Amino acid sequence: MAADTLKSTTGAGGGAAAVRRLLLDNGALTALIVLVVAMSALSGDFLTTDNLLNVGVQAAVTAILAFGVTFVIVSAGIDLSVGSVAALSATVLAWSATSHGVPVVLAVVLAVATGIAAGLVNGFLIAYGKLPPFIATLAMLSVARGLSLVISEGSPIAFPDSVSHLGDTLGGWLPVPVLVMVVMGLIAAFVLGRTYIGRSMYAIGGNEEAARLSGLRVRKQKLAIYALSGVFAAAAGVVLASRLSSAQPQAADGYELDAIAAVVIGGASLAGGTGKASGTLIGALILAVLRNGLNLLSVSAFWQQVVIGVVIALAVLLDTVRRKAGATPVTAGAGGGKGRQAATYGLAAVVTVAVVGATSFLHDGSSSTSNPKVGLALSTLNNPFFVQIQSGARAEAKRLGVDLTVTDAQNDASQQANQLQNFTSSGYDSIIVNPVDSDAAGPAVRAADKARIPVVAVDRGVNKATTDTLVASDNVAGGELAARTVAEKLGGTGRIVILQGQAGTSAARERAEGFAKGLKAFPGIRVLAQQPADFDRTKGLDVMSNLLQAHPDVQGVIAANDEMALGAVKALGSKAGKSVQVVGFDGTPDGLTAVENGTLYASVAQQPSQLGRIAVDNALKAFQGKKVAETVKVPVKVVTKENVAGFQG
Repeated sequence: MAADTLKSTTGAGGGAAAVRRLLLDNGALTALIVLVVAMSALSGDFLTTDNLLNVGVQAAVTAILAFGVTFVIVSAGIDLSVGSVAALSATVLAWSATSHGVPVVLAVVLAVATGIAAGLVNGFLIAYGKLPPFIATLAMLSVARGLSLVISEGSPIAFPDSVSHLGDTLGGWLPVPVLVMVVMGLIAAFVLGRTYIGRSMYAIGGNEEAARLSGLRVRKQKLAIYALSGVFAAAAGVVLASRLSSAQPQAADGYELDAIAAVVIGGASLAGGTGKASGTLIGALILAVLRNGLNLLSVSAFWQQVVIGVVIALAVLLDTVRRKAGATPVTAGAGGGKGRQAATYGLAAVVTVAVVGATSFLHDGSSSTSNPKVGLALSTLNNPFFVQIQSGARAEAKRLGVDLTVTDAQNDASQQANQLQNFTSSGYDSIIVNPVDSDAAGPAVRAADKARIPVVAVDRGVNKATTDTLVASDNVAGGELAARTVAEKLGGTGRIVILQGQAGTSAARERAEGFAKGLKAFPGIRVLAQQPADFDRTKGLDVMSNLLQAHPDVQGVIAANDEMALGAVKALGSKAGKSVQVVGFDGTPDGLTAVENGTLYASVAQQPSQLGRIAVDNALKAFQGKKVAETVKVPVKVVTKENVAGFQG
């Protein structure tokens, strides 16, 4: 009878309709298959065991966060705080275990309790305070991040060794983060499909008023739902910190957007009522495959953001098309469809293996090139200083005949760890790293050392790992020079303010240390205020404008980079270079122009182009087995109006 029915509904064009329905019902899975096949065809380095394991590791934190967000989105809510809660939970664990001697097991319990507490606060504000989920969780995003910075005092905290093993591998090849991701995914699937609270999520998301009228205690259920999201955020934070061997107060910044994207790409609707754990996992894998593949193809990090944004938009568009076409809702717990779903996943695996196997022949023997391959992992390209490092490195690579691939971590230590792992698994001949954080880069650099790939650190060193050489200026010495420059210009007495860099970064810490050391020699200099402006020109403008309200009598400004100094110059207006002397740091083109114009008194220049050139030169020498110096110091130089014309950065 079933066969007769099938024939009657899938005759003349019915096969095409069935395929169309299959694709609509499994859009995320189809997209993942297409991506894997495309990346395998475009890059011979993609389809290797090491790289596929990298993809799993890189998806783990996003997936764990996204499983918790799935609960919220299924119930028609939103949680923007998971990234900050992850950072706060990891910070609490590291702070309690290392700074206060709390037993590690209890410290882990405190970390989980922190996630639960944050989730309960979110749930209470939403369920009982009647705040929109967007506003409540946005507030928690700020509170949790602020508490993380307060507890850590803006500096990374070493993670306990016993917990750091979560970032290691089993048997030397199977990454523990992948296992944790799978376990958390199974828990999420069980909660959604087999528990009362899971069914409540779908009921609330489908129609909250109907759920309430049917006797469901909606407010209490929301408390539980957001608490669950907090638990998963805490687990993600612990895994992330384990990978980096340290709790970073700025860790997981922006990860809430990736988590939401993974849930939406996986087939859930922001309107609520639909979603499942397997779809979320597929969504996280799509994001990881995209980033991994685009890194291997040397696509700019800026374009990567564009591509991921397009993918998210297409996912939402597919959800709209699916609804209009009457496709099967993506829900959990529908027993009749589980066999069909398993068959679909099995068929997808067979098709993927077959097509990928065919495309692999395209790369037989094609991966070798005559030129050495060098990877340059920069902390950010949103700052002119690092853009100049890149320019110098590219110029030297072209001169030496080196194939240089540049990646941008966007000041995200976890993203940089992923990029370094990609370089290692792809068999690069040498790696240059400009660490976001010296501690966090350690595990990835140790992996490169194990693979016998030379590593050169530039601008900042790497802790707890061996690098062939460090090419850098001395940030502390540069900070002392900046302090001495402004103090001498003021005649040894005066009132100044200090604009600090992004909290938690090694450059900000080291330059601040230098400022403090330099000012000790000038007791007549009074520091009115010290405030972070995150190495950003706009924030430098805003912070300086605010400080001027409280300290209109300021006579000098020290900024930890030229961007903040230029923001301060804008805030000072006609005072800059006349009644107020401003000293920057880095010697960027815009900074040097301001020095030439007289609005910026001086910039402590690190000659970033030279850093890039020397780093590439040493990376090639290390690959060729030639001897390189353990440390190559590029001298800093105070550039003023008198000597700016002859300065070469």
